[in-house]
Amino acid sequence: MLNSLLFGMFGMPGHLELLIIGGLALLLFGHRLPSLMRSAGRSVVEFKKGVQGIEDDIDSATDEKPDE
Repeated sequence: MLNSLLFGMFGMPGHLELLIIGGLALLLFGHRLPSLMRSAGRSVVEFKKGVQGIEDDIDSATDEKPDE
């Protein structure tokens, strides 16, 4: 209800408005962006390492034959 009221009154922002908002965000947070992106990249790498470790554990567990 609230979303339809707001979008009905103002509409979705266009390309120029989004560009202006992005420019303002860059001016406000520009000096923090490199460190933010660096830490986000490290987080993604650590997440992928964790997923790969779990996949390796599952593969090794399924490759082992039960003792008979």
